[in-house]
Amino acid sequence: MASKVAVIYYSATGSVHQLAEAVAEGAAKAGAEVRLRRVAELAPDDAIDANPAWRAHLDATADVPLASHEDLEWADAYALGTPTRFGNVAAQLKQFLDTTGGLWYQGKLQDKPATAFASAQNVHGGNESTLLALYNTLYHWGTIIIPPGYTDPSVFAAYGNPYGAAHPSGAGAPTEELLAAARYQGSRLATFTDRLIAGRRD
Repeated sequence: MASKVAVIYYSATGSVHQLAEAVAEGAAKAGAEVRLRRVAELAPDDAIDANPAWRAHLDATADVPLASHEDLEWADAYALGTPTRFGNVAAQLKQFLDTTGGLWYQGKLQDKPATAFASAQNVHGGNESTLLALYNTLYHWGTIIIPPGYTDPSVFAAYGNPYGAAHPSGAGAPTEELLAAARYQGSRLATFTDRLIAGRRD
């Protein structure tokens, strides 16, 4: 039986969306059933319209389903993605996470593998601190953190971030090397999830 992976993300201009697609692709290639979900946009239209790339991405991804609590209950594992906001999680994703108290209280989020990915303007623009901040929520959920670590050459080829795939968006679109690292991260998550599920059956 295939593991079920929910890839849930927020992306303003598309970088995190591309990473999310790569993570989902890697998990699916490893045999997982995958749901790719975006969280709701909270910014006002005038702010979005002031940045043509933001508006274009929002319109282009309107068909991506919005994340729900049902997706969290359905999944055996989570991959969460966010752009950095002053070294922290974007408000759009944080708002969604902040609505999960009921599921947390019922124990419906615990004991599931989870990983994260991010994007900042610069290489040292807060990607690591954002990933660590995002993992704080996952610790409270009681998940099992599955970072990429330095466990595959693709990580070294993509800026060498052991906490999760991380993109410096000021350099342009994610490189193929970075997308490969994100696919590996998704595959690693799915593989560990399969092992955990199999162990529970034994």
